[in-house]
Amino acid sequence: MLALNLKSLGALQAPSKALREMHVNPTWTQNAPNGLATYVFDWAWADAYKRNGLPYYPKLLCAVPFTPVQGNRLLSANDHALRHLAATLMAFAEQAEVSSLHVLFPTQSEADALTDIGMMQREGVQFHWLNDGYRDFEDFLSTLEQKKRKNIRAERRKVREAGITMRRIRGEDIKDADWRFFSKCYRQTYREHFSSPYLNLDFFRMIGASMPENLLLVIAEYEGKPIASSLVVYQRDEITGGTLYGRYWGALEHVPCLHFETAYYQPLEFCIEEKLGAFEGGAQGEHKMARGFLPTVTRSTHWLAHPAFADAVGHFLDNEKNSIHAYVDELRDHNPFKG
Repeated sequence: MLALNLKSLGALQAPSKALREMHVNPTWTQNAPNGLATYVFDWAWADAYKRNGLPYYPKLLCAVPFTPVQGNRLLSANDHALRHLAATLMAFAEQAEVSSLHVLFPTQSEADALTDIGMMQREGVQFHWLNDGYRDFEDFLSTLEQKKRKNIRAERRKVREAGITMRRIRGEDIKDADWRFFSKCYRQTYREHFSSPYLNLDFFRMIGASMPENLLLVIAEYEGKPIASSLVVYQRDEITGGTLYGRYWGALEHVPCLHFETAYYQPLEFCIEEKLGAFEGGAQGEHKMARGFLPTVTRSTHWLAHPAFADAVGHFLDNEKNSIHAYVDELRDHNPFKG
């Protein structure tokens, strides 16, 4: 982890109080490929470096691991401080023995500040649900096209007719047995995808103890026995009401449509009941549109030390941006809501 400040890099001789107080979100060097932990994939860039006999690792990364969520990455007192802090981060990268610098899912103002000092901006797509002041789940369904509305009702009915009951447990009420069961479901999901889980039971216990007011655990049961679960994180906001973030899901038994009920419809009902303004469903997943989620553009910024590779990646990002915009336009043509 790196703690950056302007004075240590000599950027200013006598920084103001606001500049002295600003700092950067945790930034670290990444020494091996691990795109799944960041959700911004640059494996092709690393492969190009390797094929040309150049090291891509270590690289400098400013991000929140396992969290494809926009948020502050450059913590500063004001816009003036933000610009100076962005320049300081770039200066540090230029002095460090790294191939590149990557700032993932910054806010729009941070992305603009980083782009202004020469970083390249990359766009991606996620699917977010927005709460339009719905009274209840049926009120939300009434805004969808008839086919989408009918399919959602059919999916929920299949789960009920299979004898499944659902429990929503707020963080302060989650017991250790619940965490043990959820951890088992989490590991099962990775096993089904022939992958290794990143997080362990101790991690889930830790967040349960340190931030219970931000957690909701959904457990699906059959004849009193838990068979599936999902974990979501939420934060409240006085202006927007707050945001819920879809995180992890897993099942020990297969039941048709149980994934949608546990990981989408139960959290959506919670959002409506709690008047949360948005539900960010996480990375990827066009299937979310049929359930009321709409495409949203995300951003990251990148700097590569090697001039020729920086030029090549810059051309790639220009083309990718055009493709992203065309993709989003096409998705919006299939808006699930009534015209």
